Amino acid sequence: MRVDALADAGRVHVGETREQARAGLIDRWDRDRQAMPAATRIILTHTNDEVQALNHAARDRLRIARQLGEDTALRAERGQRTFASGDRIMFLKNERSMGVKNGSLGIVQSVTAARMAVTLDDGRMVAFDLKDYAHVDHGYAATIHKAQGVTVDRAHVLATPGLDRHAAYVALSRHRDTVGLHYGRDDFAEPSKLVRALSRDCAKDMAPDYTRDFADRRQIRLPEPVVIEARPTPTRDPFAGLDLRPMAPPPTRGMFDGVRIAVPQPVRAPLSIGLETAVQRFARAATDILRMRNDGYAELPHHRIAYDKAREALDTARPEASRDLRAAFARDPGMISEAAQGRTSAALRAMALEAELRASPEKRADRFVEDWQTLAKAHRTFRHAGDDAGARAIGQQMGAWGKSLERDAQVESLVRKRLPKLRIPASGGNSISHNVQEWLGLSRSRGLER
Repeated sequence: MRVDALADAGRVHVGETREQARAGLIDRWDRDRQAMPAATRIILTHTNDEVQALNHAARDRLRIARQLGEDTALRAERGQRTFASGDRIMFLKNERSMGVKNGSLGIVQSVTAARMAVTLDDGRMVAFDLKDYAHVDHGYAATIHKAQGVTVDRAHVLATPGLDRHAAYVALSRHRDTVGLHYGRDDFAEPSKLVRALSRDCAKDMAPDYTRDFADRRQIRLPEPVVIEARPTPTRDPFAGLDLRPMAPPPTRGMFDGVRIAVPQPVRAPLSIGLETAVQRFARAATDILRMRNDGYAELPHHRIAYDKAREALDTARPEASRDLRAAFARDPGMISEAAQGRTSAALRAMALEAELRASPEKRADRFVEDWQTLAKAHRTFRHAGDDAGARAIGQQMGAWGKSLERDAQVESLVRKRLPKLRIPASGGNSISHNVQEWLGLSRSRGLER
């Protein structure tokens, strides 16, 4: 979400100082809470110190409104905390036996020094002994990092130095309904400086670039090292080259060049429920990554982890299934969201077709011819319309397709026999890629025949 769009909607609020901005945020949070008590909400900021200040301020408002019970002091994982019935609470660690995750939110129903009962936002009730689980904190405010998996109805964000575009994206996408952005002029003297901070890419600002003392002064959170086994770099992400525009189909193997593929056994019916579930999870992970990229951001580490786990699960359900599904999604990106919503039948059929194509050079040659004819028609349309840029873009794609045959000798041999049908000149012993370039050169100089 763009800052100027938020400003146009009246959702950017500025104070002369950060203290005033914080006070204004709490005022708006309190009015919103009273006007819409059934809505879920959270306050987000960058540092733990600000989180504590905002949590205390929010609790003070509830205490004034007499909406909190008697305070009980207890020793939580982050130190001494005071809780009461009616308090908003955040769980800080996954615990399967309780059904809570890191970032789960709820309302305290009862609390003693030894035990707590909480109604979660999804309506479930959990009760636990604090000697067994003490990973809790007040849940009115949280760091942006802690809130990556949180979704609420309404959010309030306090911007401070140290934010970057990744954190800004997370903070401004936690809400279903509305979000407000607050800042002080002592942090950002003018709006352009706020925009610059929220637009910068701190991936280059790695921990070695800062001393701890400097980072503390500037409130820059030094990243913890992330270790992922056999994790491909972002530039090798299978979806890095996926073009979601409604143009001609991409090359059959263009996104997966240089990888030797073992031919799988034919897909047997009926397909298992396990495979359907694996397809849906893979599609959901792919959707999250593509949504980030379409919004102009790189995916966050937890997106890559989810994607890699979904890919491994899919290949466990059926060898090479993730490769087949990526190829199917590349040809028909609309299947991604459909499969993510649980409608996997089209994706499963497309996967089976991709497996058959990998096993059959003849079928791959048939597809090349079919796709080439589609591209040639689009190229002719652009050329006749005088759209040189469109024709050039299609021509570049056709050239890449011709070159891709150099990696598939069987298909190249089959396609060579069909060059006359494709109106591609077959000159001497040149490669098909060379023949394609000649064809494109002729089309540029005299246009395609009708």
